[in-house]
Amino acid sequence: MNIVEKIAIMRESIQAARGKGLLVGLVPTMGALHEGHLSLVRRCRDECGFAVVSIFVNPTQFAPNEDFDNYPRTLDEDYLMCKALDVDLVFAPLRSEMYPGSGHSWVEVDKLSDYLCGASRPHFFRGVCTVVGKLFNIMTPDKAYFGQKDYQQLAIIHRMVIDLNIPVDIVGCPTVREQDGLAMSSRNRNLDPGQREQAACLHEALRKGAELIAGGQSDPVRVIADITAVITAQPESHIDYISIVDKELLYPVEVINGPVLIALAVQIGPVRLIDNILVDPPQKSS
Repeated sequence: MNIVEKIAIMRESIQAARGKGLLVGLVPTMGALHEGHLSLVRRCRDECGFAVVSIFVNPTQFAPNEDFDNYPRTLDEDYLMCKALDVDLVFAPLRSEMYPGSGHSWVEVDKLSDYLCGASRPHFFRGVCTVVGKLFNIMTPDKAYFGQKDYQQLAIIHRMVIDLNIPVDIVGCPTVREQDGLAMSSRNRNLDPGQREQAACLHEALRKGAELIAGGQSDPVRVIADITAVITAQPESHIDYISIVDKELLYPVEVINGPVLIALAVQIGPVRLIDNILVDPPQKSS
């Protein structure tokens, strides 16, 4: 397995793979790899002849008061995990390579970024789309793999490649969870044992909401109230948002009468965690 830091070398490697007729797959990450990432890597490895993992903690998606400096960085461990899964190439560029100079160009997707994480972190998706757009330009992958835990991100990137005619197939993969239901995240390792135990409330709350909708509850205010009660029972929880949105356009619904996404962001101690669940309510008889 090769580790590449320079864009020029990365492009040469991709060109060589294409010269062999290989399909190129990309798993974009910020490192601190866990089983959720590895599930994406395995699928990429299964479907593509040339598998690439990018590892880059992207500064442009962090606001000044966020956890860029504390975001876990475990490059040596990440390399070993990629090697064990027979990844062909790891792209781990320096910041100066990805963002030379001051930078004046950005990629933004309107509408889909107005709600959920986009409402509380208005800078976030501009940074995500810009860096993912850069990675797609550098590597021109045939397929790129993203986890459904970051549902809004997945939807926005899918919209971006359609709108900008980027020839890459965006593959969404299921959320991977711990035994207690907590969605796997690089930030989980920043929880202390007590906070980690409390963090299981996110999935518990989502399941509670899904059960209410499956039972016929169509008022999102009532569902959100019950979800809120589950989370606020934990002493170190602070809710950023809980929202029930249209699963395609991501705007909040007033009545639950079709497939919806329940999404939330909750701070447990110092760590902000996100999760979601798709729910299809029962069809009402006419």
